[in-house]
Amino acid sequence: MIAVRDIEKNYGPVKALDRVSFTVEPGELFGLIGPDGAGKTTLFRILTTLLLPDAGSATVDGNDIRRDLWAIRRSVGYMPGRFSLYQDLSVRENLDFFASVFGTTVDKNYGLVKDIYGQLEPFADRPAGKLSGGMKQKLALCCCLIHEPRVLFLDEPTTGVDPVSRREFWEMLARLRERGISVLVSTPYMDEAGRCDRIALIESGRILEVDTLEGILARHEKPLFAVRGPDMLALLRDLRAFPGTESCLAFGDSHHLALKPGATESELGRYLLDRGHLSASVSPIRPGIEDVFIALGQKT
Repeated sequence: MIAVRDIEKNYGPVKALDRVSFTVEPGELFGLIGPDGAGKTTLFRILTTLLLPDAGSATVDGNDIRRDLWAIRRSVGYMPGRFSLYQDLSVRENLDFFASVFGTTVDKNYGLVKDIYGQLEPFADRPAGKLSGGMKQKLALCCCLIHEPRVLFLDEPTTGVDPVSRREFWEMLARLRERGISVLVSTPYMDEAGRCDRIALIESGRILEVDTLEGILARHEKPLFAVRGPDMLALLRDLRAFPGTESCLAFGDSHHLALKPGATESELGRYLLDRGHLSASVSPIRPGIEDVFIALGQKT
């Protein structure tokens, strides 16, 4: 449903996208995972025909982004990162308006949005600008779906939304996938990667890896340790100075340490004792997606 081939985009000296390539299958929930400034929004604007790439090609639902922009605009739903509905119009008025733009009605396609809009109906007369963050996202998703698109582009739909609304939103996306709608969703939250069928990790405009979450983690499995101690700042400095350290990064209440080939946990333990970290604990852990993302980013 989506095929991206060597897409490039520059803003002056800044390379926003650098030979980006991946595909999204019919009915697939595909996640584009990366931090702010990674190029996610630029890519979405290109794929929804709002921006032209400097190089490369892409098709959406079999239509070329340069030649077939009107066909693409009829077959996709696009939810930008910033709430873009009409704040002064009511919930129902926004939905009616977007249905009319595509030559349809809410009543005709109500089945497409029933599960989501049912939560909004008690507030049908409330101005969209007066809704909570989670309700705004649900209304925006309804407006994206009301014309029966084949592909959905959702740019960071859960940013700034409370945890309960985030969970509900992903549950709604899973139901849309079951209807055969292809969904390309971007997020800066690594913990949301597991909700996607496949993911692409993107950093500084470059795709680092494309696979299932399990496939990426398995491919980058390596010994990793969580190290804790009373003086975490001094511990971090000393861990980074250890000759056998490959990388050491602060992760919440622990430091995640990867050792070089040949370095051992017992050598690390003796080193920490020599540095005065008498109560430091070292525990083996399995790398998470954050660990893999950082490791891949350091290689580029």
